[in-house]
Amino acid sequence: MLESAPPNPVVICIPTFKRPKMLGRLLDAIAALETSAQICVLVADNDAIGRAGMDLCLSMEGYRWPLTAALAPKRGIAQVRNTLLEYALMTDAQFIAMIDDDEWPQKDWLDQFLKAARETGADVLQGSILFGFGDAADGHGDIRRPSGPVAMLQGAGNLLIRRAVLEEMTAPWFDPQFALSGGEDRDFFMRLKRAGKRFAWCDEARAHGEIPASRASLGWLLRRSYSVGNSDMRVLLKYRLTPLQLATELLKILASLLLSPLAAVILALSPNHRSVALQKLFRAAGKLSAMAGRRYNEYAVIHGK
Repeated sequence: MLESAPPNPVVICIPTFKRPKMLGRLLDAIAALETSAQICVLVADNDAIGRAGMDLCLSMEGYRWPLTAALAPKRGIAQVRNTLLEYALMTDAQFIAMIDDDEWPQKDWLDQFLKAARETGADVLQGSILFGFGDAADGHGDIRRPSGPVAMLQGAGNLLIRRAVLEEMTAPWFDPQFALSGGEDRDFFMRLKRAGKRFAWCDEARAHGEIPASRASLGWLLRRSYSVGNSDMRVLLKYRLTPLQLATELLKILASLLLSPLAAVILALSPNHRSVALQKLFRAAGKLSAMAGRRYNEYAVIHGK
């Protein structure tokens, strides 16, 4: 790094799969960032045949930041995230930011992240994702928390990770057994938590997200709840639940199976709250299916373009 280069070199990592329009919107937003940080951008395309994301990056001559595109030929969200981190560690970046191709950041997104990293000393930070629905009870609400230390993070869509965290881990950072099911981010966070790493939330590091039409339905919300329950339980089983933890999870599942249908009937005239009750029911069903050895591959379906 040149002596005159700004501090805090950051590589912004973007996984993409058959959504070039969304990727273009994200790259435009990153080009418009207001920051003094030294930045490079890395895109990993998980479509080795169509290569729409790769082709888009190759066509963007004169892009504001150094832009690199790579292929992650083996299908799966864990594989494409691992490809990004492998390339990111080839740079001199001290921070790795991760943002998904269906999101786009506000102009002060990166500086807010870096400020929070300095103030909290956290190893991994997550920013809020706004969908424009506020705290909607039907599951389409914003992913948002107050800024400060947190016990656990929610997803890999809007993250800032210190380089040292990744260097201390054994690759692959994201477990390929969660490639098409999701849950690779939950597993990643569990590994970090068990290693004593510290998490923080930065509400000011905001990204916006889009909900495609294919996700704007009760059917999708219920499938999503089933998927999350399935992958969350698979993560817990991977780390070998103690008898007490297993008993606690079984009690939670039993309570949801017994009470959620009744709550859905009582709340029948309130569609939003009724959907929450049904989501709890489907999440419990997903957990049970994982305990029976079944896997739900949510990421086999593409949403958006």
